[in-house]
Formats: sequence, C-alpha cells, structure tokens
Amino acid sequence: MIRTWHLGDRHQSLVLACRNAGLPEVVYWGPALPESENLQVLAKAAVMDVTGGMVDENAPISLNPEASRTFPGQTGLSARDAAGKVLAPRFSFQSEERAGNELSLVYSDESCGLSLRFDLSLTEATSLFKLKAQLQSQEDIVVDWLAAPVLPVPAYADEMIEFSGRWCSEFLTNRLPFAPGARVRDNRTGRTDHAHFPGLIVCNPTTSNTAGEAFAFHYGWSGGHRMVAEELADGRRQVQFGHAFASLPTGTLFATAPLYATYSADGLNGAAVRFQRHVRSQIVKDARTPRPVHYNCWEAVYFDHKLDELKAIADRAAELGAERFVLDDGWFGKRDDDTSSLGDWTIDPSKYPDGLTPLIDHITSLGMEFGIWYEPEMVNEDSGLYRAHPDWILGPEDQTRGRQQLVLDMAREDVRKYLFDQMSAVLGNHAVGYVKWDHNRVLPVVDAPQTEGVYALIDQLRRAFPHVEFESCSSGGGRIDFGILERTQRVWLSDSNDALERQRIQHDAALFLPASVTGSHVGPRHCHTSGRVIGMSMRAWTAAQRHLGFEMDPRELTDDEARMLKAVTDWWKANRDWLMQADILRLDTIDPAIIAEIQVAETGDRFAAFAALTRPSDQILPHPIRLTGLDPDAVYKITLTNRDETPGLSRGAPLLKYQDLTVSGRYLMSHGLTLPWRFPETICVIEGQRLPN
Repeated sequence: MIRTWHLGDRHQSLVLACRNAGLPEVVYWGPALPESENLQVLAKAAVMDVTGGMVDENAPISLNPEASRTFPGQTGLSARDAAGKVLAPRFSFQSEERAGNELSLVYSDESCGLSLRFDLSLTEATSLFKLKAQLQSQEDIVVDWLAAPVLPVPAYADEMIEFSGRWCSEFLTNRLPFAPGARVRDNRTGRTDHAHFPGLIVCNPTTSNTAGEAFAFHYGWSGGHRMVAEELADGRRQVQFGHAFASLPTGTLFATAPLYATYSADGLNGAAVRFQRHVRSQIVKDARTPRPVHYNCWEAVYFDHKLDELKAIADRAAELGAERFVLDDGWFGKRDDDTSSLGDWTIDPSKYPDGLTPLIDHITSLGMEFGIWYEPEMVNEDSGLYRAHPDWILGPEDQTRGRQQLVLDMAREDVRKYLFDQMSAVLGNHAVGYVKWDHNRVLPVVDAPQTEGVYALIDQLRRAFPHVEFESCSSGGGRIDFGILERTQRVWLSDSNDALERQRIQHDAALFLPASVTGSHVGPRHCHTSGRVIGMSMRAWTAAQRHLGFEMDPRELTDDEARMLKAVTDWWKANRDWLMQADILRLDTIDPAIIAEIQVAETGDRFAAFAALTRPSDQILPHPIRLTGLDPDAVYKITLTNRDETPGLSRGAPLLKYQDLTVSGRYLMSHGLTLPWRFPETICVIEGQRLPN
C-alpha cells in the first residue's frame, strides 16, 4: 500500500509517499505540478534500481532516515535509553491530519516506546515550507541528534552555497561542489554565530541571482545548530538541519525548530524574496511603522556618559532627522569599561544622579523615542549579582572567560525572574520604547535549554511591555535567525559600520532578510573597526538601503557632510513606506568591483537601484547595469538621483548624467543602464517610476 500527499502552490510542489506504513519520503520537490498529476505513479516512478554490491532494497531518504532500515548515510535520529543502549526504532504509520496545505503525520515504534510526529505546512502567501519534527518517549532517553524533516535534493543541483563569517564580516558565502560523503557543520557556540548562519542554498553552477534553479533552507533556531549536506555512494543527496549535536537534555519530549525551505525557478532572488516576505508578514510582530530613523550613541561616547554631552548629541541627531535615540552600554552599575557591572541593571548614580528621566525627557521633547541597551544573559565577576549568586553561572567555574564575562544559566527560573524584575523596574518606570538586546560571547557549553530560556524571558517582557521594540544584537550579527526574529523587530547586522564592508554583508544577508528588520548605520568619518575613511555619500546611501540609522558623534560633521546626511535622510523618509516593504533583488553585474541591487515596490510601480563601486574597475568605462524584477512591457521613467555627485573626470555625455530616461522594462533588463564614470568607493542611486499605459 502507498499513501501519498501533495503540498503545493503555483510556484512549487512537494510530494510525499509512504510505502507499507513506513516513514514518508519526498518523491518530488520542484516546479508546481498540475492538479491532474497521478501521485501514485510518481511514488512508483521514484523507486531506484539495485545492482551488484548493494543490499536488495534502497533504504529511503525518508523524513527521518532510519538505521533500522540499513540507511547508508547520516540517520535522522541518534538516541540511547537510560542504560546507554542505542535505540534503532522502526517507525510505522499511526495517523494523519490534513487541512489545506498543512499536514501532520504521526508514526510510532511500540517496542521502543517512541512516537515521531511531523508537522509540515506551506505558507501560500510566501510559498515557504515550514517543517518540524517532534519525538515522544515513554521513558527518559538521551537524544544526541534529531533532524527536522529531511529533504532530498536532486543530482543535477550539484553545488551548494553555505554561509560562514566572523566578527565584522558576517554572511560570507562559500560556493562548494557536492561530492561523495557528508559536509557537516556542527555549530557548538550556543548561538547562531557569525561563522555559522543556519542557511544553505543548493543550486547549479549556472544559477545566478536572476536565473536558474535553487533549493534554499533556513533553520529558525538561535542556539547551536547542525547541518548535514550528504551525497550517498549511490548518488542520492539529502539535507538535514537540527539542534547542535548532543545539545538536548535528557527527557521524554524532543522537538526541532522549524526548518524553512523553498524551491525557486527564478535564481537566488526567487528564494530570497520568499524569505524576505515571510519575515515581514509571518515572523516579525508589531514592528513600528513607519520605521523610525535610528540613532545609537555607542561610537560617539562608548562608556563615557555625560548628561550635557548626550543632550547635545541628541539635539544634533534630531536636527539631522533621527527619530529614535538609543543609550548604549555604560548607563548602569559602575560600568566604566567592559570588566564590571553586567548583571547589576540599576542606573549608575555617578553618571545619572537624577536617574535617566532628565535625559529621556530631553530626548522625547525633541520628538524622538528613547531606547536603551541591555546584555541580560551575561554577568561580570566584578558585579553584585555574581558575588551574590556564583551558582547562577552556566558551565564550569574554571571555564575560559570571554570579554571579561560569564554567562547566566537562562534555563533557571530564578535567573529569569531576577532579570525580568530588574528590566521591568527600568522599562516600567521610564518612557522606553526600544531595547537593544546584546549577547557578546559564545557559550561555555552547547545547551538548547539556554536558548529556550532566552526565548521565555523575551516573550515575558514582550507581553508585559507590548509597546517596546526589541533589537537582536550579538557582537553584531552573531544571533540572526527566524527564531529570534519571532521575538524582535530588528537585527544589528554587523558591528562594522564601514560602508564598503556593509555593502557586501547587506548584499548577502538579503538572501534571507528584508530591509525593514536590517539595521544599517552611518558610522564615523574614521571607521572604528576598519580604520578606513569613507566619504559621507557612500556611508549615507549604504545605510539608506536598509533600516537607516546614525552611529557617530554628529557634532564631528562638517557642514557639507551634514547637508549630505540630511538630504539622504530626507530622501529615505520620503520613500520608507514603500522601501521597507520592497523586494530586494540582487543584480548580476559584469564588473566584479560593483555590488548592485534593486528594491522593487510591492505594487511594482516604482523601484530604487543602488550600484556601489567598491574598488577600481578592471576596465576603463562602466558596463551597463542590467536590472531585474520589472514588467518587460511597461515604460519607466529613470532618474539618477545623485547625478550632482558625478566627478569632473566624467568628461563624456551619457544621457542619465544630464536628464531622465524613459525606456521599457525589457530594455532595462536586457541591455541595462549606462551610468557615468565615477571614482571607487562611491555609489550611484537610480529611481524608477512606472508610467501609465
């Protein structure tokens, strides 16, 4: 007997088959199938041959490949009973529930006392699959590994794009060939981490931003995770995601985080747009609209808080267009550097003798919202909290320190209660509209309950203070994923405010993240993390491609810099309503020195494109920039928004240098735009308006 199920929409289809009551396997994942497709035939057609040197039947790449069926690769479950005996269940079908594109399947093995449930859904508004697995045991067991529902990928998609990085260089993409064996990445840092963003894209060598097929994955979990991309000896391939190996506690109930996945026939952009839309419409809750222009004082004052200076900085930030002022690290305890006071979340009377109210009143009188920095999960040994509760520390006493701090055990209810009470005393007694939630070190042990505890505390604070927005920061982009975004409205993408580095980081992060949640700031003239000096135009327009903010001492600006920043900020405010809901489409450029993207409005009637020249080009004159995502039969009016920045060495007469251009979408996507010559480390900003028929 074969049971079959089909989850699909106009973009893609996922077909499952269950043979003889065994675990279901994916027998088709790809372009949308016609409603008339015979699923029984597909299930039978998926059976592969056997030959010499093989067992007599190929073990399926089921949603949880089983060792008991002689599966030759990474199995979906690794578990032991209380005595240490390895469990090898053989699951059989028990029940199903189906409602539209939502499907739940339950399987069990009575001899092992185990039940395995799969929850599968396709969000039709965004064409993104959400897949979860849950294991129930009648007795306490140890689970080293439980995969989210496992998906195969086809042999013709023989490359993968995975993500690595480091502090100040997040979302590095690595394009690797599939090869026999397993590519395993086990992130045991206890957070999403700069070096281990939980994403993967499987594609072809010819897949580009704008064309080709792609199978994209994201594991929505903020703790350590594990990824397996494996090619079996018989040529079949599977992708597994789950919590980091051996990070689950002993118990009777185990669940994965959601695995989000999608198939795109429209290149990397097709998958990216679905992830972006899903974050905006399904993941992030209660984000402030319009998105306010952000100011953060960290790179202006660091720990040196002086009330009069902060007021003067706020005055200048407001003049430049800021609408939110965030007081960063240094306002609490005796926090004059990073060696003390984490955990003592009371206002420092030496810096704020009358509390925070005088500063908050000044900021709100300027029409700005007040925000404040916390690092709740951490503690310094030089703190009242540590002296009172050394038993609240996660990990051994002799562990290696990180940034002069230890980690609180967030799985403990008493720890969460203390933090909730401390934070509530500030949030409940002051006009606070925003919390920057930081996390500045890896964990001493990999521990899933730690992440669950963080989720519980943020959820409790969100319920108590629904008017407060939260930002996820972890030394920049160390904790960015859909799990934390279910609880926050913004992520701090990187501690690097270097506009050149930001161009690359933003470009690659857009494979998963929309502009509305991606914080990007105009940093100091002299970048504190790279040492580079970059012009204001490049800094301001780079930040304007995402959720715009400032992070410098605005009093350092020259008159020309201030005028440029104010002009870009005004432009962003005038366009933010549609920009923050736009699709970010990465552009394929002939010139490797250029990073370019187009942001297309939901209505399709307008767009903004950005082409940043990050280094000198190899050729003399710029190649045309081909756009994407437009209506080929529509006519667009094209404006070079910052044409007044064209340098004197541009001595020719390209049309956009002097006047607007009216052309078809087909021309823009096939031939592209010819732009004026410009210096490296500058950017061209192009606006397009679709004209009525």
